[in-house]
Amino acid sequence: MFDVDTLAQRWDLPLPGKGGARVKSGAAAVETAAHSLARASLDCCVKCTICETMCPVMEVTELFPGPKFVGPQAERYRNGESVDHSIDYCSSCGTCTRVCPQGVKVAELNNQARAVMRAQHGEVPVRDRLITQTTLMGKVMTPIAPLANAALANKPIRVVMEKTVGVHRDAPMPHAQPMSLAEWLRRRTKRAHTLVPAGSRGPIVFFHGCAGGYFEVETSKRAIEVLEHIGYEVIVPKQGCCGLAAQSNGLYGQASANVVKLCEQLVAAGKGLTIVSSSGSCAGMLKHEAHEIMGVDAEVLADVSPRTVELSEFLRDLDDAGELPHRFRRIEATVAYHAPCQLKGQNMGMPAIELMELVPGFHVVESGRACCGVAGTYGLKQEKYDIAQAVGKPLFDIVRDVNPNLAVCDTETCRWQIEQSSGVKTVHPIWVLHAAYGLSRLAGIEPKPERRDRH
Repeated sequence: MFDVDTLAQRWDLPLPGKGGARVKSGAAAVETAAHSLARASLDCCVKCTICETMCPVMEVTELFPGPKFVGPQAERYRNGESVDHSIDYCSSCGTCTRVCPQGVKVAELNNQARAVMRAQHGEVPVRDRLITQTTLMGKVMTPIAPLANAALANKPIRVVMEKTVGVHRDAPMPHAQPMSLAEWLRRRTKRAHTLVPAGSRGPIVFFHGCAGGYFEVETSKRAIEVLEHIGYEVIVPKQGCCGLAAQSNGLYGQASANVVKLCEQLVAAGKGLTIVSSSGSCAGMLKHEAHEIMGVDAEVLADVSPRTVELSEFLRDLDDAGELPHRFRRIEATVAYHAPCQLKGQNMGMPAIELMELVPGFHVVESGRACCGVAGTYGLKQEKYDIAQAVGKPLFDIVRDVNPNLAVCDTETCRWQIEQSSGVKTVHPIWVLHAAYGLSRLAGIEPKPERRDRH
């Protein structure tokens, strides 16, 4: 057995803050994970290999021997040690856990084993540390958005970045915006007329995630405007990273610190308020990964987690209760929709399809594919880029065939992957509802309204 505390302190970060003190360090986070309920489920594995037949990574490469092999099968013999490096080719898409008929937490076991492997060998590349700093990237890139975007679109610069850092030259990159969401909130004038009297339904907290604060600002704006349009007072507290990128790269201490700090920020916005997130992956971190993978035990997380709901799920539930206004414009279109892995892992069905098909004339074709390949940061990495592209190719073909002008997907990195690899503009489902309520025109589908000349 290796000394997990000594090793983890070398490769991970201690946890600051009142809530984070309960976890104490990255080492404690790894130890907690290693003794979690996920490990208790491994003896339910009957080696049926369903997880392997459904694994999108195993389908396209021999570098990954499969979720059963590196998961429940290997875990029986690890005794705290790491499996071989093939586990690093698991994309953590979660398909294996979802399809297991015995309820084995295969994906969770694999993620934990990878974190232990990195602790054991002290192997956390500089790249994997850099790509987890999403809030920092947003803060740095926003003031110099045109320059940052030009640099990331420059092929020689991307080649240098690939050779020095290990981010593939063709991997999708975030697009910096000239104004952050926080700046837009400070400057904006609220709409005078709403479908339901402004604030009449009471307050809710909006959780936008890092990308929604800096890169997917338009999605956050449209989410806020739709929620206000149907009568809510939307509270947007200052908020940091949920830690998902760090967790998926095995940095459990950093991820645990992030998620605890975020929960403290969300709790401060209002006691007992519903927290609605436009980022399905970030909502999943609060509802699933922090508990079942990292084993974070903090009162603020226990408070925030059950109050957090993904945006489409929230609106679908309103509709089920007969409380969602159906005063939609007609939009004639058929588009492809892809449900991201992390959304599927929350077992909510596909509420986005139900919502979009409330719009007269609007039809949705569900992709039927397990994964787009990017899996958060997986598809950005030089050694995994080709695998990610092979995983996503059938999806990209479907998207182009259904509608070459527009596709829909719930999470940010998946949208960037689909749009770059298919050439089809890809938006969050809230764009469809925003347009259907008459608050905008749907890009790629409807022409912009003609400007009237002033006399």
